[in-house]
Amino acid sequence: MTVLHQQYLAAHLGTFFRDHLQQTRGVSPHTLRAYGYTFRLYLAFLVDRTGRSVEHLRMADLDVDGVVAFLAHLQNDRGNCTSTCNLRRAALRTFFRYMIQRAPSQADQYRRVLALAGKKRRQRPATYLEPEEVRAILIQPDQRTRAGLRDHALLLYLYNTGARVGEALDLRLEDIKFERPPRVRVRGKGGRERNCPLWRETARALQRLASALPPPEGGVLFCNQRGQGLTRDGAAYILRKYVEQAGESMPSLVGQNITPHVLRHSCAVALLQAGVDLTVIRDYLGHASVATTSRYVSVNLDMKRQALNRFWQRAGLGFTRTQTWRPSKNDLSFLADL
Repeated sequence: MTVLHQQYLAAHLGTFFRDHLQQTRGVSPHTLRAYGYTFRLYLAFLVDRTGRSVEHLRMADLDVDGVVAFLAHLQNDRGNCTSTCNLRRAALRTFFRYMIQRAPSQADQYRRVLALAGKKRRQRPATYLEPEEVRAILIQPDQRTRAGLRDHALLLYLYNTGARVGEALDLRLEDIKFERPPRVRVRGKGGRERNCPLWRETARALQRLASALPPPEGGVLFCNQRGQGLTRDGAAYILRKYVEQAGESMPSLVGQNITPHVLRHSCAVALLQAGVDLTVIRDYLGHASVATTSRYVSVNLDMKRQALNRFWQRAGLGFTRTQTWRPSKNDLSFLADL
């Protein structure tokens, strides 16, 4: 690559995505898509900011002021939340760290970008469903149809395993062991894999689905009508449809924004209510740290109430009932003689 070519951003993007992210770091396809979308937004912003076409954008255009302006554009103009802005910032930071190695002479320019702190976001309590609400949703799919079989198996699998929606949609038939005890291999984030037990009902639903459908394209089990793997939007639509139907008999579901990730939260809270240790739940859900799992301790009001009652009893602060004092004749005589 000539010195002139090195001045242009386009000369580095290809090697960043192809060589660094895919070959060196081996990131997942989901991460690759997320980074690609970030840079499409960033390049479009730089084109508007500089007035140059994408192929003529220079590395000198990637200064800290431009990155700050881009993040402000995401929040103010596009209405992105703090979490989304921090994810976009993380993708850009990965690129600038990569560029420090490729262009040491401009390292100071890139380090100023890396020094930008992420915005703190407010940690909201996780939304979850009670078991009776989940049951109301699970009985909605018409299992006499192929689509109903798929939908019931998908929703039951999400609740049983607490899998992320991407993990569920990546499920392949060879990942499932139907012999007792039934279990599944879940392909998690960062290339991590974990084994999860399956309820007999879940294993039976997955087995019925595999028998009713032709061999899926690409090996994934949950497919659309064209035989292609379900998308995240497709899974969200399926759940939303049955939540609306279940709302007719379960009023607590009406008006709630129930996503596939809510089923993951619901699985975690149900395990916690059953007395399962946090470290076991961490491994069950595929969390990297138990600190992530511990957020579920603070989310369940009933568990807080039970803990408070146990604390009250342990503290021994309850008042005992005493008899009301009434003066006797002897007391009154004593007072009269004073």
